[in-house]
Amino acid sequence: MPLIRIDALRAGPDRLTNLGRAVHDALVETIGIPPDDLFQVLTSHDGTTSTMRYGGFPGIERDDDVVFIAITLRAGRPDQVKQAMYRRIAELVHDYTGTDPRNVLITLTENASPDWSFANGEAQYL
Repeated sequence: MPLIRIDALRAGPDRLTNLGRAVHDALVETIGIPPDDLFQVLTSHDGTTSTMRYGGFPGIERDDDVVFIAITLRAGRPDQVKQAMYRRIAELVHDYTGTDPRNVLITLTENASPDWSFANGEAQYL
């Protein structure tokens, strides 16, 4: 059960939907999550009352088309699978929204089975 948070500047409903779809499709394809394993928080920032800050680290020039994608999931996938996942997310975000891959920043936070409760105050993985 990955929990996905996607933040984008001035993204309308269609762009947010397509960003979420791109990430979900990439996770189904690369790490094998079930198609109905969909938990996402999609947020558009207007640039005034809420915004995003970004720089050129590490030597990558981004623009206001930047997208931050934060993925939380259970630990255990090898580095090459993670690299394939990052690559596929960037490809599908570009295909579905036209966002240049240089503007796609992805973070991955891993945790363990006891760290999840899907409902009812229970740790279903235990």
